[in-house]
Amino acid sequence: MNSRRPLRGVYAITDEVLLPADLLLTRVEAALRAGLALLQYRSKQGSESQRLQQARALVDLCRQYDTPLLINDDVPLCLAVGAAGVHLGQRDQGLTEARRLLGPEAIIGITCHDQLALALQAQEAGASYVAFGRFFASQTKPTAPPADIAILPQACRELDIPVVAIGGITAENGAALIAAGADMLAVIHALFAFPDVESRARKLNSLFTSPH
Repeated sequence: MNSRRPLRGVYAITDEVLLPADLLLTRVEAALRAGLALLQYRSKQGSESQRLQQARALVDLCRQYDTPLLINDDVPLCLAVGAAGVHLGQRDQGLTEARRLLGPEAIIGITCHDQLALALQAQEAGASYVAFGRFFASQTKPTAPPADIAILPQACRELDIPVVAIGGITAENGAALIAAGADMLAVIHALFAFPDVESRARKLNSLFTSPH
């Protein structure tokens, strides 16, 4: 997998409740100004036409900031808008099929919850990165199974691809996850639930340059 830069840093994920149509582009751009490793467009409720329109606008915006845009769980939409790749859950379209359709350079990530075995399988199948979590109480997915931080150093020893931590991450608790081995911190609520998105993104970014 060839990305334009190493996959390390803040991984922002959109949320249609926190980012209604009138706020989506302005708040995403605020995060992009601060610097993101990845942006994921996640929409579970929008119509097909709305999702297509928003994804196209986000692709254009992300290109201005040289930031890869991933589409959540939707390979056809990724292909339609020319996004950099997709993020898949364990019940979504298969990783092998997604890789076949999107090609060798697409960024394809997959949720592995708290199971290293799933991550090893994903790496073998061609995943670009794996995501573990939730590590803290999550407002986006409150019923998601918890993950122990101990899985991060173990994953770093056994995997050759980047490791993402997700679930209730804030600027206050993220440093421990980076110290344990997380290459990226996936953030939704702590970034987009407030108007000061750029300063929040900068604070999260600072965790990657601060000594732990």
